[in-house]
Amino acid sequence: MSFNNKSIGVFDSGFGGLTVFSSIAKKLPQYNYIYLGDNARSPYGDYDFDTVYKYTLECVEWLFTKGCSLVILACNTASAKALRTIQQNDLPSKYPNNRVLGVIRPTAEVIFNYTQSKHVGILGTRGTINSNSYKIELNKFSPNLQVYQQSCPMWVPLIENNEHLTPAADVFVKEYVNDLLKKSNKIDCILLACTHYPLLIPKIEKYLPHGIQLLSQGEIVAYSLVDYLNRHPEIDEKLIKEHKKEFFTSGDTQIFNKQANQFFGEEIQSKQM
Repeated sequence: MSFNNKSIGVFDSGFGGLTVFSSIAKKLPQYNYIYLGDNARSPYGDYDFDTVYKYTLECVEWLFTKGCSLVILACNTASAKALRTIQQNDLPSKYPNNRVLGVIRPTAEVIFNYTQSKHVGILGTRGTINSNSYKIELNKFSPNLQVYQQSCPMWVPLIENNEHLTPAADVFVKEYVNDLLKKSNKIDCILLACTHYPLLIPKIEKYLPHGIQLLSQGEIVAYSLVDYLNRHPEIDEKLIKEHKKEFFTSGDTQIFNKQANQFFGEEIQSKQM
């Protein structure tokens, strides 16, 4: 079964966006949703801007064809490297009635509420960190914040290979956390700027000094979407509210189904894109 019209699309390069989708679905259970993971081409973190834009646009357009009038890029790399171009170039010319939102701006709007020292750490993929998207967005909303970034290239492969809870994962968790903390002893808030990373929270917390708050994006994005729909009733009224969810992947559905449970928190049955 596929929904005819006006669902909310949720896109990620793989599994990580399911952590955001889980929070959205819990906060706004009444809507119809279609989740798409581009697992066949994941991870996006090491691709250049043009490639991420191309792949993201293809997936967004696919969601449009499935009747999604609103798409959430639940992927920091796609939000960093593709969102602005899609919003400024593709939507006005080809899809003026559709909307695409990301995860970086909602986080940037509220992160100052979580820090007393105004020194914030960012842990993300190489692509997100190199784009400086968080520094740019945080400067818009909180120009007094000091932002320190650290890329964690081994974390997504560990998670997607289901090795993130093994003792071997501690080596890479400790290394990247320590590398970030060396950049400032005033950091009191660390943002997990990749939707995969919440699965590593128990290990990350082992290497954090007392008093540092660890922030993941699921609930932030969910609350931001509630606010967005309240401010845009013309979009909300077009969305079907039948409490339904569909899952698609560009990769192997059996692998997706097996892995997705740890990200989404419930058993799912996906379909081929």
